[in-house]
Amino acid sequence: MVGQFLVAVSALFFVVDPIGNVPLFLTMTAGDAPEKVRRTALRACVAAFGLSVFFALFGTLVFQVFGVSLAAFRVAGGLLLLMTALDMLRARPSETRSTPRETEESVVKEDVALVPLAIPLLAGPGTIATVMVLMSRGSGPTAAVPVLLAVLLVFAGTYLILRSAPLVQRVLKQTGVAVLERVMGLILAAIAVQFIADGARDLLRA
Repeated sequence: MVGQFLVAVSALFFVVDPIGNVPLFLTMTAGDAPEKVRRTALRACVAAFGLSVFFALFGTLVFQVFGVSLAAFRVAGGLLLLMTALDMLRARPSETRSTPRETEESVVKEDVALVPLAIPLLAGPGTIATVMVLMSRGSGPTAAVPVLLAVLLVFAGTYLILRSAPLVQRVLKQTGVAVLERVMGLILAAIAVQFIADGARDLLRA
């Protein structure tokens, strides 16, 4: 369970990428009062946490309805994570989470907590795929515990980072954020390849 928890925390933190979202968060909340900024960060993280927990617990049922095997979803989820990781290695926003047009429209919205902050920036397709793949890797009644704890810890940390976004930006500057993006992208790429390998092995066995 400790090993599953550490893998889950690493994978989720890198795919949610709260540090990489700091510049976008600052842009979307520019001119807002500090209290409103903190409230926006809290609402976004709570909504993203709820969506992630829902798909972690019930996501496999959705795919069973469509006749999609867990092995196939592991491969698909791994490929999606790999695309995100490659974008992170190039230190550019991933279009698997939000397109440039969606980002531009979000700047002029009055309330950005749910869309696009919670969905799709924090709990986008990559996050949903990750929690579902992590859940499918475990077995037994306690398999969900490390994944759900990891989801809670990651979004609690994301909230702390976003509410301190101005400080994070001042300390790391643009260069520091880009360096961290590339390091996290490399680790996420390795996790994505492992997801793909596990799914491909199960598909071949089937």
